[in-house]
Amino acid sequence: MKNAFAIVTLSGLLTACAIAPQQQSAPPEKAALAQDGATSGQDEPELDEEEALAKARAELEARLPKVELTSTLLYQLMKAEFEFRAGDWQGPYLTMLSLAQQTRDPRLARRAAEMAVAAKQADDTLAAVRLWHDLDPESEEATQYFVGMVVTSDNIADVEPIFAQRLREATPGRRGMLMFQMQQLLARAKDKEAAGAMVERLIAPYGDTMEARVVRAQAALARGERETALKEARAALVAKPDSEIAALMLAQVLEDETQIIALLEQFLKNNPNAREVRAAYARVLVNRKEYPRARQEFELLLKDQPDNAAHLYALGILTTQMNDAPAAERYFTRFVEVLGRNPDDERDPSRALLILSQLAEERGDLGGALGWLDKVPEGTDPQTLFSAQLRRAHVVGKLGDLAGARRLLGALKPEEPAQQAQLVVAESTLLREAGRTGDAYAVMEAGIRRFPKNPDLRYDFALLAEKLGKVDVMEKQLREVMAQAPDNHHAYNALGYSLAERNVRLQEAYALIAKALEMAPGDPFIMDSMGWVHYRMGNLAEAEKFLRQAYGLRRDPEIAVHLGEVLWQKGDKVAAQQLWREARAKDPQNDTLRTTLARLGLSL
Repeated sequence: MKNAFAIVTLSGLLTACAIAPQQQSAPPEKAALAQDGATSGQDEPELDEEEALAKARAELEARLPKVELTSTLLYQLMKAEFEFRAGDWQGPYLTMLSLAQQTRDPRLARRAAEMAVAAKQADDTLAAVRLWHDLDPESEEATQYFVGMVVTSDNIADVEPIFAQRLREATPGRRGMLMFQMQQLLARAKDKEAAGAMVERLIAPYGDTMEARVVRAQAALARGERETALKEARAALVAKPDSEIAALMLAQVLEDETQIIALLEQFLKNNPNAREVRAAYARVLVNRKEYPRARQEFELLLKDQPDNAAHLYALGILTTQMNDAPAAERYFTRFVEVLGRNPDDERDPSRALLILSQLAEERGDLGGALGWLDKVPEGTDPQTLFSAQLRRAHVVGKLGDLAGARRLLGALKPEEPAQQAQLVVAESTLLREAGRTGDAYAVMEAGIRRFPKNPDLRYDFALLAEKLGKVDVMEKQLREVMAQAPDNHHAYNALGYSLAERNVRLQEAYALIAKALEMAPGDPFIMDSMGWVHYRMGNLAEAEKFLRQAYGLRRDPEIAVHLGEVLWQKGDKVAAQQLWREARAKDPQNDTLRTTLARLGLSL
């Protein structure tokens, strides 16, 4: 039985993980309600696995009634089992329930519950689980299933004495965990008001403890009573100043991001080993797009826990966002290795494998790109698997086997129109990269006729049209995207940047990019566009400001080229050449760098 208190994102910093995985034949809704095994206050000697099993069997045998297995009872049991296997559930269920009542044997009640579960009969399952618990109230398993089912029923009153007893018998160190678990379980109740009142009654005897304060703060926040939640959260941190849970609860209640940052930084200053608070702090920095600082925090966490898959994945995403491909590849590779060494870890490595495939392709290792795709599990979710299949076709095309790549695409038969449109884009891209631009354009034209309401397809068609010099087609398609998806900031940015790049209709370009930036204020590529249109308009100071912001968020070669040109025009030629060298190191074939140097009559 696993009991954990998990810290997650800022929008939900406190979550008690109180539900155990279900076994195939067991009743549902089993509540992982921790039971304190040291109620006497003395530690019991640890037993090895065989001794523990023997002890558990002995305790169970002592509790079970002495039932004689008569021929009649054996016949009834076997008849019920055979009928159940033949597809009938109700008769066998009633037989097991009746025999459990007659013999007072809880095992028969448990079997009745299993039959009701198989038949998806919630009320009958609850009746059997209730009897199972009544017949064996000392059974931890029966209690957990009973609690798990009752809290989602119409009457939750039956669980209050169980909860109250657990809290009384728990040691102080375990009582707090129980409070969190009970609150999480009761949050699933249909009658929220009754559940809230029960929580208040249960924690009343322990009201001044940090854990009770946190529970009250959570309850108040759920009711929308922020002032009460703030009062309780602050009191919780006063009660236990080094409590990560209390600090995170207060961070959750605070609305001002500056106050949240100050709280977490001060807590980490006083408690530098507070891992959960540091992880939350790193996520806040990510939300603020302070990627270098967030990376430092995650790297500190990884130093203490080098095989922490969550931190490895976070660092992989962060370094990808920062365009640090070598670091991203290292982190994602380790993430996949850690999952491979821990088969019980249920995290899906597929997204990391797709990114690793892309990173391998970007550094020219097409065989490695296919190798990562070979590792994508077949049981992954359909959309991710479809993306992996598209990527495989793309890499095969890059290897020069256009016919083989198109065969791979032709073998895919998606039912969803959105995925069918993705196939159109994938085939067009294969043809364009193979130099058959006319065929690529024809495929996209046919796709638009087939999927006229797909704004993503129109957007890709617009970009292809621009590459072929068909700027009128590009503008028409982008404006159609804006009409179909008014919140598509990519379309506004693409058209605005195209106008700025061609040095035409600059005021209109500025308005389009400003609208895109309003919709996605932290997007480095839109910041790049804003810097570029300012440059075209002669506003060098504004251009530098936006381009430096963009490059700080993402060290992309194209942004580096733009910033370098602005600095060159401002007379800072050394800094400009340094940026261009950085861009060349990352992408030696970058078209923007090549055309910029040619236009300025320069070489590196």
